[in-house]
Parts: sequence; structure tokens; C-alpha cells
Amino acid sequence: MSGHSKWHSIKHKKGAADAKRGKIFTRHANLITIAAKQGGDVDMNPALRLTIDNAKKENVPNSNIERAIKRGTGELKDGNELVEIVYEGYGPAGTAVIVECLTDNKNRTYTNVKTIFNKKGGNLGGSGCVAWMFDRKGLITIQSNSGLSEELELAAIDAGAEDIKVEGNLVEIFTDPTSLNDVNDKLKETGADIENAEVQLIAKDGVSIESQEEAKKILDFMDTLEEDPDVMNVSSNFDISDELMQSLSG
Repeated sequence: MSGHSKWHSIKHKKGAADAKRGKIFTRHANLITIAAKQGGDVDMNPALRLTIDNAKKENVPNSNIERAIKRGTGELKDGNELVEIVYEGYGPAGTAVIVECLTDNKNRTYTNVKTIFNKKGGNLGGSGCVAWMFDRKGLITIQSNSGLSEELELAAIDAGAEDIKVEGNLVEIFTDPTSLNDVNDKLKETGADIENAEVQLIAKDGVSIESQEEAKKILDFMDTLEEDPDVMNVSSNFDISDELMQSLSG
């Protein structure tokens, strides 16, 4: 598999210091609310179980989780209904960008996303303009100081993993979206330190970024999109080498 999840790797390396806790809590609560629309019983709703697991790993309070479930099942009415919206377009250096949002106000979200594209050197496009450049994959992130153990690799492959990528202490396991829960459960049995497991859009091919100026523009563009409270996930096909990233932080 030649896919890229470079932005995911960069976000991980930048660490939690850059993350705004309120935004993290809101993101997880919204994802739980959407998953809970299919039922509030975690034993019958694997997608809900997965979103709750991810939320707990980032220390989202149980009260927030319970409220999000009730909002999704309709037990709690505390605002307008959340809807999923996807925007597509081009970022700096002609990179393809997909912005996945959850919002209770479509007009506000569209205005905010369009403004960011315009101000940061991008161009918001129509539906389908870049979606063909991406595959939807399950992505499991694992922290491992010893890299990828043979036991972990065999367990992942046996459970249906399609590809495994290792960058330092970060292990990324790619699956078909329908196999994500099965692979995640299997890896849990091995005692793997699973950091996150969710469905992501992975670029089929990457656009290599060679200059510091272009890299800075792209990272600023991506960061600004991620900061918007309605934005749940941003995917792009840029590829910035580790050497160039080090020169930016040096």
C-alpha cells in the first residue's frame, strides 16, 4: 500500500502540547454522539465502543461521555442536531485536502472553512474534486518503545491488517474499515498500547514538498483548519520528509 498519512504522523510528533483540551473533548463528544445514533449499547454497537475507548485515552470525563451518548440516542435534547459535512479543495502547493466536519450550523461551518482556505493559500472546490485521490481505511496507532514486535505483527496480520508502517516509536496499522474493530480487539488481547483507532482518509499517492516555505504554509494551513471547533478531521496528500521537518523545528 502506497498510502500516506503524513499529517497524522506529524500531529503525533508535535505532541499534546499543541492540542487544545477543550477542542479535544468536543471532538470526542461529537464523535460519540454520532456513533450513539445507531444505539447506546456498546455491546451491540462496536463503533460506539471504539469512540468511547478513544475518548477515555485522552482523559475525556465520564460525565461528558454519558451526556454525548444520551444526546446521540435522543434522551437528551440540548441543542440543534449534529450533521456531518465534508469539504474538498486544494491547499498550498496544489495539495489535495479533505475537511470532515460535525456541526449544528452548516452556514457557520461553511463560512469558516472557506475563509481559512482563502486566507491560507488554498482553494475550496466542489464535491468529488479530490475524493478520488484518497482511500478510506481503518488506522490503529500504537506506541511501542521497542518498535514492532513479532507477536504484534502476527496478531495484526492474522486479524486482517492490510499494511503496517513503523516510524520510530510510532506503529501505524492499516485495515479495511469493516475490519477495524476486529483488528483492534485482537491487538488489545496482545497487550498492545493502542493510542487511537479510527477510520481515516489515506492519500493514494503523496505530493512531495521540497522547500521550507511551502512546508510552513501547508502546516500553518492544516493547523488553522484543525483549530476550528466544527472540524473533526483534516486529510491531505502532502509528503514532507523527516529531514525537512527537523529543519523547520531547528
